[in-house]
Amino acid sequence: MSVDHVEEIEGGGEEAVSTMAAAASTTYAIAPGVRLNVRSGPGTGYPIVRVLPEGSRVAILCQSPGTTVAGPYGTSSIWDCIGSDEFISDAYVLTGSDGYIRPRCGS
Repeated sequence: MSVDHVEEIEGGGEEAVSTMAAAASTTYAIAPGVRLNVRSGPGTGYPIVRVLPEGSRVAILCQSPGTTVAGPYGTSSIWDCIGSDEFISDAYVLTGSDGYIRPRCGS
Protein backbone atom coordinates (compact mmCIF):
# COMPACT_ATOMS: atom_id res chain seq x y z
CA MET A 1 0.00 0.00 0.00
CA SER A 2 1.36 3.38 -0.99
CA VAL A 3 0.64 6.36 1.22
CA ASP A 4 1.18 10.06 0.92
CA HIS A 5 4.01 10.78 3.21
CA VAL A 6 3.61 12.86 1.53
CA GLU A 7 18.88 24.31 -2.90
CA GLU A 8 20.49 25.45 -4.38
CA ILE A 9 23.46 26.61 -2.27
CA GLU A 10 24.49 30.13 -3.08
CA GLY A 11 27.79 31.71 -2.35
CA GLY A 12 30.00 28.87 -3.46
CA GLY A 13 33.45 27.96 -2.30
CA GLU A 14 34.44 25.40 0.27
CA GLU A 15 31.56 26.24 2.63
CA ALA A 16 28.96 25.35 -0.01
CA VAL A 17 30.78 22.11 -0.81
CA SER A 18 30.96 21.23 2.92
CA THR A 19 27.25 21.91 3.38
CA MET A 20 26.31 19.77 0.39
CA ALA A 21 28.60 16.94 1.52
CA ALA A 22 27.14 17.00 5.04
CA ALA A 23 23.59 16.88 3.67
CA ALA A 24 24.42 13.98 1.37
CA SER A 25 26.23 11.98 4.05
CA THR A 26 23.45 12.18 6.68
CA THR A 27 20.46 9.98 5.92
CA TYR A 28 17.15 9.61 7.71
CA ALA A 29 14.89 6.56 7.92
CA ILE A 30 11.41 6.50 6.41
CA ALA A 31 8.72 5.13 8.76
CA PRO A 32 8.80 1.30 8.94
CA GLY A 33 6.46 -0.56 6.62
CA VAL A 34 5.79 2.51 4.47
CA ARG A 35 6.12 2.91 0.73
CA LEU A 36 6.43 6.69 0.43
CA ASN A 37 5.16 8.79 -2.46
CA VAL A 38 7.73 11.26 -3.78
CA ARG A 39 6.10 14.34 -5.28
CA SER A 40 7.33 17.03 -7.66
CA GLY A 41 6.62 19.78 -5.12
CA PRO A 42 5.90 20.34 -1.41
CA GLY A 43 2.32 19.14 -1.19
CA THR A 44 -0.23 16.45 -1.94
CA GLY A 45 -1.48 18.42 -4.95
CA TYR A 46 1.77 17.81 -6.82
CA PRO A 47 2.15 14.76 -9.08
CA ILE A 48 3.83 11.60 -7.76
CA VAL A 49 7.18 11.17 -9.52
CA ARG A 50 8.21 7.89 -7.87
CA VAL A 51 7.63 5.75 -4.77
CA LEU A 52 10.30 4.97 -2.18
CA PRO A 53 10.33 1.29 -1.16
CA GLU A 54 9.92 0.13 2.44
CA GLY A 55 13.09 0.51 4.49
CA SER A 56 14.37 3.51 2.54
CA ARG A 57 16.73 6.12 3.95
CA VAL A 58 16.98 9.61 2.45
CA ALA A 59 19.34 12.57 2.50
CA ILE A 60 17.46 15.85 3.02
CA LEU A 61 18.87 18.64 0.86
CA CYS A 62 16.53 21.40 2.04
CA GLN A 63 13.02 21.79 3.45
CA SER A 64 9.94 23.74 2.42
CA PRO A 65 6.52 24.54 3.87
CA GLY A 66 3.60 22.86 2.12
CA THR A 67 0.46 20.79 2.60
CA THR A 68 -0.10 19.62 6.20
CA VAL A 69 0.12 15.81 6.45
CA ALA A 70 -0.48 13.46 9.39
CA GLY A 71 1.92 10.53 9.59
CA PRO A 72 3.65 8.16 12.00
CA TYR A 73 5.91 10.93 13.32
CA GLY A 74 3.16 13.50 13.89
CA THR A 75 1.41 16.12 11.80
CA SER A 76 3.66 18.40 9.78
CA SER A 77 3.54 20.99 7.01
CA ILE A 78 7.29 20.55 6.40
CA TRP A 79 8.31 18.86 3.16
CA ASP A 80 11.79 17.43 2.65
CA CYS A 81 13.54 17.88 -0.69
CA ILE A 82 15.45 14.68 -1.45
CA GLY A 83 16.43 15.46 -5.05
CA SER A 84 15.73 17.78 -7.93
CA ASP A 85 11.95 18.39 -7.78
CA GLU A 86 11.50 15.46 -5.35
CA PHE A 87 9.67 16.09 -2.07
CA ILE A 88 8.36 13.88 0.74
CA SER A 89 6.34 14.79 3.82
CA ASP A 90 8.48 15.18 6.95
CA ALA A 91 5.70 13.44 8.93
CA TYR A 92 7.05 10.14 7.57
CA VAL A 93 10.77 10.81 8.12
CA LEU A 94 12.53 10.10 11.43
CA THR A 95 14.55 13.30 11.82
CA GLY A 96 14.38 13.54 15.61
CA SER A 97 12.81 16.99 15.38
CA ASP A 98 9.37 18.54 14.85
CA GLY A 99 10.96 21.58 13.18
CA TYR A 100 13.30 22.40 10.33
CA ILE A 101 16.63 20.57 10.39
CA ARG A 102 17.95 21.78 7.02
CA PRO A 103 17.87 25.19 5.31
CA ARG A 104 14.66 26.23 3.59
CA CYS A 105 14.65 25.49 -0.11
CA GLY A 106 15.45 28.50 -2.26
CA SER A 107 16.98 30.53 0.56
